[in-house]
Amino acid sequence: MNWLAPYTDKRVIALFFLGFSSGLPLLLVFSTLSFWLREAGIDRASIGMLSWVALAYAIKWLWSPLIDKYPIPLLSKKLGRRRSWMLVSQMAIIGSLLSMSIADPKQALWLFSLLALGVAFSSATQDIVIDAFRIDSAPTDLQAAMAATYLAGYRIAMIVSGAGSLVLAAWFAPTEAEFSNQAWQSTYQVMALLMVPGLLTTLLCAEPTTALNPNPHPDSFWLSLVDAFWLPVKDFFLRYGKAAFLLIALISVYRLSDVVMGVMANPFYIDTGFSKVEIASIAKVYGVIMTLVGAALGGIILKQKGTLFTLFLGGLLAAATNLLFVTLSLKGPDLTWLTAVIAIDNLSAGIATAAFIAFLSGLTNKSFSATQYAIFSSSMLLLPKFVAGFSGFAVEAFDYTLFFIGTALLGLPALLFITLLAKKNIMSTAKVQND
Repeated sequence: MNWLAPYTDKRVIALFFLGFSSGLPLLLVFSTLSFWLREAGIDRASIGMLSWVALAYAIKWLWSPLIDKYPIPLLSKKLGRRRSWMLVSQMAIIGSLLSMSIADPKQALWLFSLLALGVAFSSATQDIVIDAFRIDSAPTDLQAAMAATYLAGYRIAMIVSGAGSLVLAAWFAPTEAEFSNQAWQSTYQVMALLMVPGLLTTLLCAEPTTALNPNPHPDSFWLSLVDAFWLPVKDFFLRYGKAAFLLIALISVYRLSDVVMGVMANPFYIDTGFSKVEIASIAKVYGVIMTLVGAALGGIILKQKGTLFTLFLGGLLAAATNLLFVTLSLKGPDLTWLTAVIAIDNLSAGIATAAFIAFLSGLTNKSFSATQYAIFSSSMLLLPKFVAGFSGFAVEAFDYTLFFIGTALLGLPALLFITLLAKKNIMSTAKVQND
């Protein structure tokens, strides 16, 4: 059938493996890492602060113009600018994961944190390059298929690094009840090896022909670098004027509720009494599947009701479902209730994610797509990741019940900003349209 034709294109197939490579490290420095640390007896306050290593994803816009403009000496001549940056970032991820796999968080938590930061920084760099590679590699009519295969690979990788890691850690451990640091070390070694398919894809795929914007300051590195940052920002404020501040505020807080709650999710499951296998099968595999279902449902609602309506609905549901965890914290290790909570929570998250991606894409000017999207996607995580670092202190000071109520309330500012956007009709009054 004709609609399947794009998925036979080598460039589209390559994005599946690159998506897997991109999605694999994320949970290894987020929820999976929290699980390892909590089993090792690390206090929840330290676990919350260690989540700050994931801020690398939130500030990747700081070095994205460098990757977008400058080649790696020698290596770029052999592989090309995009593939050389991808290869270096992938090798750095593998090296950082292997280094974590010989570390013991109980003996040297500071060193363990630095190694996790190395994974996060290398992974964020890889994300920048793969986004640029995808945009550069194919015409517009293939971009949807490339995005679809990338997302499929990304989500499968999240199942592997989430549920797969927990299953492996349980399998490597001598007993389910006994903590084994060696089991987690072996698990991270397996995760490092699973980066190899993405690395091979980088070596085998073709370097895209990239049409760079003319450099207005060819003889000045610093002026050229300033333009790389300034021109995309200037364009955004020219198109939206004062309303740009409201848009930035919404981007900054939209994911605040679910990110802050997410850091403490795995410690909560452990403290409640669920086993690794139960968490792997329900929270990780089933949860990711329900997220995909929610994303598909979000796409349908988007088409029928528009971006802002779906954005509001997703934000409302994502915040409200945190309250379901309150009941779970009171019920204890009830698998039926865990399944219901995970299903509803991840379905809501899928709707919110679909709406937010559409919202960010609508804000992006195609003339600066790579840099502006990197800025937007980074901004959406900066405040949430920072606040999430204090989540462990909140749980220690109060309890899980009050913590979940607090994270639900964190969703209210986003709903207020969306309401203001709708009243001002800002999304349809931009000074420059993305045709």
